[in-house]
This record gives sequence, structure tokens and C-alpha cells, in this order.
Amino acid sequence: MNLVLMGLPGAGKGTQAERIVEEYGIPHISTGDMFRAAMKEGTELGLQAKSFMDKGELVPDEVTIGIVRERLSKEDCQKGFLLDGFPRTVPQAEALENLLTDLNKKIDYVININVDRSILMDRLTGRRICKECGSTYHLIFNPPAKEGVCDKCGGELYQRADDNAETVQNRLDVNIKQQEPLLTFYETKGYLRTIDGQQDIRKVFADIEQLLEDLR
Repeated sequence: MNLVLMGLPGAGKGTQAERIVEEYGIPHISTGDMFRAAMKEGTELGLQAKSFMDKGELVPDEVTIGIVRERLSKEDCQKGFLLDGFPRTVPQAEALENLLTDLNKKIDYVININVDRSILMDRLTGRRICKECGSTYHLIFNPPAKEGVCDKCGGELYQRADDNAETVQNRLDVNIKQQEPLLTFYETKGYLRTIDGQQDIRKVFADIEQLLEDLR
């Protein structure tokens, strides 16, 4: 099964990706992992990607697509793959289609884990960290026994700057703007399947399993 996983920050993509990989035995391929592997192997494309990243620049699409092609051509992808973090744009999605055609493959499903913006805000702004020992809490999922105080060492809990409401709001704005054309593209193609990510984690995965049952 050849899958693309989509979802906004805080939607629970990472958790579901782990479960899909464990259950179906296909490799989880993220853009970051691909770049790191290509650079470590010293491939021509990996070195090109490194030259852009070292300068703090975005890696051009042609280099990214080349690295994706190399990765999807490997032996462990013969029975399928789970792409995460790629494609990010419609031109990348079109290039992926062409690349998969060359490899005699096709996308089975694009799974979008959908969560309301207000819930994502709560999830992403709820993290608190102990100034003393670094323990992590969450106001909804893992709250401390006493508000603002670490259970382990009694240290003061604080909110990281990138977890504050304004930063999270901006991050969601950027991701929504980037994701919407991609969702439309895949919906038009007939690949898009939307999963309710506001349910219990186990129910989210059960829905994904039901979707993938016909691909086994």
C-alpha cells in the first residue's frame, strides 16, 4: 500500500504513523529522514541538498524530488510506503505522480487526519516544562497535580515561546494556507480520505485500519 499522510500540527500524525508502520510493515518516510540519509550516504543529490540547508535555504523541488525517487526505489519500499511531510505543494504532488508512474506505482490513499482549529490550539498551547528538571506536562493530557508546579522536583513550570497562542496561531495559518490546495488536488484525483482526528487515539487508528483493509 502506498500512502500519503496529511494533517495539521497537533493532529496526531506522528502517533498514527507509528501505528501504521507497526501494523502494516511499510517504511515511514519523512522529508527530514530522507535528507539526512541522502547526506549521510554522500549521494550527489544529498550533497546538493546539504549545500542549500547549510546556507539556511529551502531545498529546490528538483533536488527534493530526486531524493524522493532514490528513496522510493529502495528495496524496503517494494511492498509500500507511508510518505509524511511530502508533498507540501501541488507542483510537488504533480511531480510525485510522474515519479510514481515511472516506478510503475501509484498512490492508494491520501489520509488526512482532520481536527478543528480550536482543538489544535488547545493541544499545541497546553505544553508546560519544568525549569529545574525539564519534565514535560500538558494541561489537558498530562496535567501536574498542582498547577504550575512540577510533580517530580517542585520546580516552576513554564510555557516555551513557540507554544504561546500567537506563535501557534501563526504556525497553523501557514500550514492551513499550504495544505488547502493540496487537499483539493488530491480530492479531485479521488485519493483523499479524511479521518476524524478528534476521537480517542485508538478509534482514530481503528478508522484508518478499516480504510486500509481492502489494500491488504
